[in-house]
Amino acid sequence: MMFLPFKHTTATHTLLQKDIFVAVLQPVRLSHPVRGIKKAKFQRVLDPQHTDDLPEFEYVGKSSRPDTLVFTWGVADHGGLGRPSFVRPDTSKKQTRMSYMHHPHRAEFGENHKVVDLACGYGFTVFAVKDKSGPSCYGTGLNTDSQIGMHEPRSGHPLGMLISPAPIELPVQEPDRVVKVASGRAHTVMLTNNGSVWTVGNNAYGQCGRPVIPDEDYTRQAVYHRLKALDGISVKQVECGQDTSFFLSEEGAVYSCGWGADGQTGRGHYNNEPAVGAVIGDIVGEKIVKVSCRADCALALNDNGDVFGWGNSEYHQLNSVTDEMQLHTSRKLSFSGLKKIVDIASAGTMCLLLDEEGQVYSWGFGPIGKGPNVTYSKLPTPIPSTLFGQNEITPDAKVTSVTCGINQFAVINSQGSLFTWGKNPGGCLGQRHKKDQYFPLHVCIGGQVMKVSCGVDHMAAMVKEIV
Repeated sequence: MMFLPFKHTTATHTLLQKDIFVAVLQPVRLSHPVRGIKKAKFQRVLDPQHTDDLPEFEYVGKSSRPDTLVFTWGVADHGGLGRPSFVRPDTSKKQTRMSYMHHPHRAEFGENHKVVDLACGYGFTVFAVKDKSGPSCYGTGLNTDSQIGMHEPRSGHPLGMLISPAPIELPVQEPDRVVKVASGRAHTVMLTNNGSVWTVGNNAYGQCGRPVIPDEDYTRQAVYHRLKALDGISVKQVECGQDTSFFLSEEGAVYSCGWGADGQTGRGHYNNEPAVGAVIGDIVGEKIVKVSCRADCALALNDNGDVFGWGNSEYHQLNSVTDEMQLHTSRKLSFSGLKKIVDIASAGTMCLLLDEEGQVYSWGFGPIGKGPNVTYSKLPTPIPSTLFGQNEITPDAKVTSVTCGINQFAVINSQGSLFTWGKNPGGCLGQRHKKDQYFPLHVCIGGQVMKVSCGVDHMAAMVKEIV
């Protein structure tokens, strides 16, 4: 009998006198022969009970790779995927330019840095990292408004696009490090471990929390602005709408600044707000645990499962409390017959709710997850749980978190599986095609998804590798 040599990585090997028996968990055929066992013969067949009595030796290699990996996909032309070869291929290595990537690919940046948070803006991606030394925040992609900091390899020639992640050099010192990030159309918000909040990028509507300077040239200078109005407030979440910023405190208060034409700042008027201030209305005195806004309609969730909303209601996102198309003050929304809500997501024209039993509800206008023939609903209606992986094989699988982009939704279930649907420019849904998707579909990623962020035409995810 010919013995086929196999590679031994993390395999178990058992050696008998006179007989040779090799048990390999994951056999991989070698391209070269192994000495001494090329033509080894078995003198007797070993039954399973016999093998259980044999001594075992394990050889497990150590890896310095971070536990959490990063995957990106969607439009690649703007550099937001963080792989230089997509934009500037090395022809000597037979690489070709990739204008888009319609399925997740593992980003090299995540192999070399311990990423703790990420956010996708309009054509750019920002990462917060927890490395032993060096910068704690990086950005890649469009940088026309210095939304990922100032990068000027030559004096007077700032880069309008970065094709790989580069440090965002905040004027902070150790041990102050960025731990959470959020990105809007062309601005970025960063929260550090000591509670300070910084902004950078376009401030045309006051979204960076500083006075608006007429005709400010955002390309040629990056203003790293610390929001002193939030000093002494324990901020736990930062969120960006299109040109609006939100800040949620540990005590449950919500603060905002920026564009307010649809009332999305929640400050009681429809003007732009360059000064950070508290959202008013029904959320005052409530312990808010999450704020969601990716465009101009905002939702907030308190610790009792109540949902509040303000901003644009053109597609009846806030119809339970107003018939108007805009609402400048937060109001408690009414959803009869629903169980306790535990998560929320507010896209451009549509919204999601998640209840304590893992049931997802959608309403508004667009690809709301009910198929191509149902693109509008005034009331939250359920999406079948079977579309999120619950079946006879995995009856306990249920949705645990929901998020969104402008025109896309993404949810994660209890098994770490990712499901997406919505508009699909550049294959940003990660489903290996570029057609719009009208109901949830599973995205194939090699691991358990911990967090996902949706931009306009690309996505990024933090993934725990299955070992």
